[in-house]
Amino acid sequence: MTNTTGAALLESSTKRFQFNFDWMNFLAPAIGIGALLALWSLGGYLIASDPDLQSFADFAPGPALVALEGLLRSGEAWEAAVPSLARVGAGLAFSLVLGVPVGLALGVWPWFEKAARLPFQLLRMISPLAWMPIAVLAFPTWDGAIVFLITAAAVWPIVFATAAGVKRIDPAWLIAGRTHGGRGFGLARRVILPAVAPDILTGLRLSLGVAWIVLVPAEYLGVTSGLGYAINDARDTLSYDILAAFVVLIGMIGFGLDFILARALRRASWVPSA
Repeated sequence: MTNTTGAALLESSTKRFQFNFDWMNFLAPAIGIGALLALWSLGGYLIASDPDLQSFADFAPGPALVALEGLLRSGEAWEAAVPSLARVGAGLAFSLVLGVPVGLALGVWPWFEKAARLPFQLLRMISPLAWMPIAVLAFPTWDGAIVFLITAAAVWPIVFATAAGVKRIDPAWLIAGRTHGGRGFGLARRVILPAVAPDILTGLRLSLGVAWIVLVPAEYLGVTSGLGYAINDARDTLSYDILAAFVVLIGMIGFGLDFILARALRRASWVPSA
């Protein structure tokens, strides 16, 4: 009888804890978003209260969210987002094509890592926007220059995450792969790449954040489309409600893309979650 009562109490406590945990999972993000909106509203109020800054008052949440609704209804938001997504997608694709093989080489060949460490660290520390004059001269189109700048920013997290993943591979896996006849590309395809897939996706997730940040100033170049162009155009026309709406849109799209990659990372991970 005592054991039955103890089990019932334990089950009841577990259910209560699970309910509280689920509730906190909902409540905590709501508090965070509420705090962000409160700070934004406070900033808008302070701007509107200052006679020298009243022309920026439309940057407040109310006008910005109304403008965002209008952009979504009219389709202007999607017209601006699609070219930007295409450029970011192309930049990330090139980053994967370049970064994964280089990262594998860094992880597999110690001599290559020693030779490339200093040059790679120097190149990584150069702001991608510093390459802008060279990109404009080297590429015949503005889109090509922007994709190059995004690639120059996004390739490094993939390179170093892939290399770190290779170094964490259990040597027993490689021995087992070689025992079964795996060599060269076959060993990489069957053993190494599946083992480092979570690391590659982690690097890609980091690269997405970098690429999304570089995108807006890169689109200040001679293009006439994209989110960066839309922000620049709103600034030039003093449409600060539309400018703020595009800023919110950039955050929403970036959050959505990061969420997709986070889900893909969870599915690809071969390490059981705690």
